[in-house]
Amino acid sequence: MSKINIAVVGAGVIGKRHMQEIASSDQCRLVAIADPSSEAEHQAGTLGVALYKDYRKLLDTERADAVIVCTPNSTHVEVGMACIDRGIPVLIEKPIADDLASARALAEASRTARVPVLVGHHRRHNPMVRTAKKVIGEGHIGKLVVANIMCLVYKPDAYFDVPWRRRTGGGPILINMIHEIDLIRHLCGEVASVQAVSSSRTRAHEVEDSAACTLELDNGTVANISLSDTAATPWSWDTAAGEDRQLFDYCPVPTHFFAGTNGALSLPDRTLWSYDGEKGRHRPIHGECTPMEEENTYANQLRHFIDVVNGAAEPLIDAHDAARTLAATLAVAEAAKTGLKIDMNADTRFRARDTIA
Repeated sequence: MSKINIAVVGAGVIGKRHMQEIASSDQCRLVAIADPSSEAEHQAGTLGVALYKDYRKLLDTERADAVIVCTPNSTHVEVGMACIDRGIPVLIEKPIADDLASARALAEASRTARVPVLVGHHRRHNPMVRTAKKVIGEGHIGKLVVANIMCLVYKPDAYFDVPWRRRTGGGPILINMIHEIDLIRHLCGEVASVQAVSSSRTRAHEVEDSAACTLELDNGTVANISLSDTAATPWSWDTAAGEDRQLFDYCPVPTHFFAGTNGALSLPDRTLWSYDGEKGRHRPIHGECTPMEEENTYANQLRHFIDVVNGAAEPLIDAHDAARTLAATLAVAEAAKTGLKIDMNADTRFRARDTIA
């Protein structure tokens, strides 16, 4: 099969990562970049591809079989819609949108036009996550009762030199916690209700710098997430999972914990805890590492996207699915703001079932 032609819209940090994976693939080639920055000119020259200041001109000029969208969050839907209108399959970085109405509109446009949209919740392509889904799904820890997740990082002051990161929508709930909520949905079940608190006292920005939430799932599981971008710890997926060691220091400590009636699983170390024989806190519990093949998460995502473009696979997370993750994340932000518990099925602003095709 011939290589597919991929264009990248947005040449920032994540755009560069996608271009790096494309360059390493024998299934696709980079044909063009759209980005108005001067740095993008250097990138395009180095890679020997065309550069466009306006993504629309790229879409109308280049013979792109697929597009990867890595623009600021507020433009994801606009660029995604332009791709759908032209019949071009698209991978859109998370979050799918800033608001649920826009996410639903994009999902409906994808369904109506039959143009596939893959959303870049890349952890779903991580072999650790596949392993965890198998362990939990096959009942190796019994009935899942509690999940505890830590996402505690220290973002340097320079990170906030970009103005939108200090404003509403640019805080760690929508930027970081959305990954954890998607992981919970993928591994544990749909979110039924949300309670949350947040604080901006440490950095005193418009957006939160710390938050915590409790999610009750449809199956009765209780999931807790602790979040901060001003906490000096190794306890976050980015540092512990080693998915991108070019961007994050690697410190292999457990950060995600899933507890069931027969045992427990921690990630990303993949330790499976269980009793020999009778269960009980008076008995010794043993842990062993669950085997897994080492794989490149971003390369896995790109291969899957190519399969989607070629019609060989359905998106692992499509626009409708990503809209449900966004709905739960926005509900966390609202619950933290109001102090109220949000019922995801009763509150029409966040009703997850509305996003099912």
